[in-house]
Amino acid sequence: MEASKTSAAQTLENNLTNLVKRNSELENQMAKLIQICQQVEVNTAMHEAKLVEECDELVEIIRQRKQVIAVKIKESKVMKLRKLAQQIANCRQCLERSSALITQAEQSLKENDHARFLQTARNVAERVAMATASSQVLIPDVNLNEAFDNFALDFSREKKILEGLDYLTAPNPPSIRDELCTASHDTITVHWTSEDEFSVTSYELQYTIYTGQTNFISLYNSADSWMIVPNIKQNHYTVHGLQSGTRYIFFVKAINQAGSRNSEPARLKTNSQPFKLDPKTAHKKLRLSNDCLTMEKDESSLKKSHTPERFSGTGSYGAAGNVFIDSGCHYWEVLLGASTWYAIGVAYKSAPKNEWSGKNSSSWVFSRCNNNFMVRHDGKEMLVEASLQLRRLGVLLDYDNNSLSFHDAMNSQHIHTFEVSFLLPVVPSFMIWNKSVMILSGLPVPDFVDGLASDLQEQQQQQMGLCRQESPYLTGMKTCH
Repeated sequence: MEASKTSAAQTLENNLTNLVKRNSELENQMAKLIQICQQVEVNTAMHEAKLVEECDELVEIIRQRKQVIAVKIKESKVMKLRKLAQQIANCRQCLERSSALITQAEQSLKENDHARFLQTARNVAERVAMATASSQVLIPDVNLNEAFDNFALDFSREKKILEGLDYLTAPNPPSIRDELCTASHDTITVHWTSEDEFSVTSYELQYTIYTGQTNFISLYNSADSWMIVPNIKQNHYTVHGLQSGTRYIFFVKAINQAGSRNSEPARLKTNSQPFKLDPKTAHKKLRLSNDCLTMEKDESSLKKSHTPERFSGTGSYGAAGNVFIDSGCHYWEVLLGASTWYAIGVAYKSAPKNEWSGKNSSSWVFSRCNNNFMVRHDGKEMLVEASLQLRRLGVLLDYDNNSLSFHDAMNSQHIHTFEVSFLLPVVPSFMIWNKSVMILSGLPVPDFVDGLASDLQEQQQQQMGLCRQESPYLTGMKTCH
């Protein structure tokens, strides 16, 4: 009985504690609501005062324009009446002279003395003829159109604008059109649309390198890392000078007098750094195409000057790309054709040129010798699984994230990933022992490679160190030299 009472008391106490806590939360919530109500009151009063101020300004503008136009109408009236009064006075003078001449002529006709009549009639006839001729010039041309201005008081446009007066709000968020955005190795052109295009004063583009952070609010608030392009008038913009093979986050802000709103974030990436084969590095028994995109094994020893950059020695039939990579994420593909002996990867500039790639600590390669595939670095090898029909090898160098991975590009399959803490810039490296290969560079990272990113991280943990024992393939590799 006592235990039941104690349990009931404990339950009541817990419920009471929860109720008190809830009441406290409600009080806090109510205090916030009251504060918001007060802010609404203040904000409304501010906007009402602004409305009165703006309308008063409009009324004052209309009053001033009314006064100016009224003065123009009165000035036009005075000028036209003055001109008409002058014409009336001229008509009156002409009429008076003509009337006097008529009276004189009528009196001359009443003269009975023949000699005196002839004397006065000739004089009067001349004056009548002169008056008749001059009156054609003096009589004003009465043009009713000149008495009225050829203008109308048309305020229909202004009335429509005034009728459209409304409470201006910030524009709706624009929308970035991913499917229209384009990229090169150092530029990205961002396209967007806006529902409130006519109310937008300008756009502002903001971007930063994507670090993998999914909390975009926190990322956006770290303002130091963002680049800002203000006062954009069109709905697209091209950003120059970006890092090759790098992901960026973009926001577009639509702005007018009432405020601004941001678009949803868009993740866009630049393409890989384009490159070709560097003829200065090609082994003397390799022939490069005119566009320096294809290398072919050629047993005829061509005369080539020896330089420290050139691959040399037996079995080192290699060439390097003409680019040094020290940042970003880069992807290229190698068309393998019918070649069955090759080694493809990256190396430091200082890597020895008189031995096969992967034998030293300065190079990392994926290699094939007949029916065997392996990865090699620092003289250590590991057999890997790949299709004998492998014809298109994808190479992904993520310098910033310390990884180098190889893929079967035609079948969208991952083959192997090196985890490397790169210390120096690297160059793409290519070796062949038969046939030819062709490189395709400056490519965007394929979607299937992006989708494997998380899986590759797990695989990297499992493949931290290469197998230390000599593989059965090691002695077979000597036939490739």
